[in-house]
Amino acid sequence: MTVVFNVIREILASFKSSKNTDALPERVRKTIERSDDLSEALVKLIQLIIFSIWGVLYFSSPKPNPDTESWVPIVVAVYLSITFVGFIWACHRRIPAPVVYFTIFIDTALMIFLIASFHVQYGQTASFSLKAPAMLNLFVLIALRTLRFQARFVIAAGLMAVVGWLLLVVYVITVDPENMMVTRDYVTYLTSNSVLIGAEIGKVVAILMVTVILAIAVRRAHTLLVESVSEGTAARSLARFFDESVATRIRDADDDIAVGDGVRREAAILNVDIRGFSQMAAKMPPKSAVQLLSEYQAFIVPIIHRNGGTIDKFMGDGILASFGAVSECSTYCADALRAVDDIMHSLEKQEENNSLLATLTADQINTAVAAGPVIFGAVGEKEHLEYTVIGSAVNISAKLEKHNKTLKTKALTTVSTYDKALLQGYKREIPPDVVSGEVADMPGLKKFVILAR
Repeated sequence: MTVVFNVIREILASFKSSKNTDALPERVRKTIERSDDLSEALVKLIQLIIFSIWGVLYFSSPKPNPDTESWVPIVVAVYLSITFVGFIWACHRRIPAPVVYFTIFIDTALMIFLIASFHVQYGQTASFSLKAPAMLNLFVLIALRTLRFQARFVIAAGLMAVVGWLLLVVYVITVDPENMMVTRDYVTYLTSNSVLIGAEIGKVVAILMVTVILAIAVRRAHTLLVESVSEGTAARSLARFFDESVATRIRDADDDIAVGDGVRREAAILNVDIRGFSQMAAKMPPKSAVQLLSEYQAFIVPIIHRNGGTIDKFMGDGILASFGAVSECSTYCADALRAVDDIMHSLEKQEENNSLLATLTADQINTAVAAGPVIFGAVGEKEHLEYTVIGSAVNISAKLEKHNKTLKTKALTTVSTYDKALLQGYKREIPPDVVSGEVADMPGLKKFVILAR
């Protein structure tokens, strides 16, 4: 019993947790509204298809008395015309809720009128209409409203169907008082044009039950829709603050990310920096300094991405990127050195443009690559986490990047990183220079490769 009560409690909680659309952020609300607009257009399109097919079947079927006046062609024509106008409207702009309610009323009224006209078409008593299979189309009209993911429209369609059917029953009973065909015998009801009040009440109850069930389903679906759109919007926003591969890792994680979650991998670390940017920015208007930084990042980041790298973080004018840390890669060293070559080659072309970035000389953007075992994982505290790479390769890359200033070079890497890159398919037309020397704070590093001077 405890399990049953817990399930019931969770079900009730799911309804209470449904967010008010008006209270959602503007970007989320607009996405949901756009989904509603498309759904209304879909409703109208399906109505056009279904009732066009229904009309074709009706007009192609033989009639017992072709000379009998029929309202069916007029009703079908009016119905399809109104639905077509609604479809065009829904394709171009949002249909207000009052208009949606009105179209539900028109749909139901035309359908009830169509059903009521059958007894005239076939020359039968009015009770003949109550047994027309077209009554099932009322359920179709109710079901179509579930496409909007708004229970209020489903309920409106259900209630209008109930009212319409009750009015039809009243019409059948009162249209010919002298020849009322109400019976209490079920067999007589099935084998004649008699009216069984209990059967009509059963139809009304069936309409109400279907309406309630669909309204509950739509209510739950709307809750999931809001959550899905909210999370999807948040995920897209997340990708603006994290590298796409990191954002994907966060979204696809089986469990919540926790401090200490990490993996050890062989990776290459790339550092990119603008030499002397702090002094340059101090002499520039703030807007120009920020614009230059934005252009620089917009220039470098796509190059890193297209060579398989992942942005770890922006550090002012510095960019830290990794290759093979977020996910395993067999060409991490080669990819990192290709990224350096791509940056240097693109910078030479950039000098020919008139953008603010062209004010930087090629010598001002320095890079360095170092490879080795790193740990990629989440650091921080439980309320504020950050994915990053940790390891000696990170430190070596940073120090080599700064060493460019001493050597007056633009790109450096370690001998071991370069040798691994060659084994992984990296090629250069002109072999680079290998130099020996001391790097500040790194007494163990004696030789390194100059990738660009």
